[in-house]
Amino acid sequence: MSQQAFWVMLVCMGIITYLLRFSFIALAGRFDLPVMVRRALQYAPAAVLFALILPAIFVVERSLAFHIDNERIWAGLVAAVVAWWSKNILATIVVGMLTLWLLQLFTFG
Repeated sequence: MSQQAFWVMLVCMGIITYLLRFSFIALAGRFDLPVMVRRALQYAPAAVLFALILPAIFVVERSLAFHIDNERIWAGLVAAVVAWWSKNILATIVVGMLTLWLLQLFTFG
């Protein structure tokens, strides 16, 4: 691929992405979504978050790590309990990261 083709493709992808995102803003409120669609869209943020977090927990050094020595699994479980109990995002992040750092410190230190 030539450098010119790369830049044309990059600009076109940027324009398409912008137009897709802007369309939801521009069309908001102009028509009513069916109840089933609105109900399904309520789960979109949780699904995206889940899709971002799971690979970070279960993929270590480009391979799946479903073993008891994976500190990320334990830190993720602790964070999940804190999230369920406190319903506080900041507390979940802080406790999860502290748990991970402590486990890594005592496991490899």
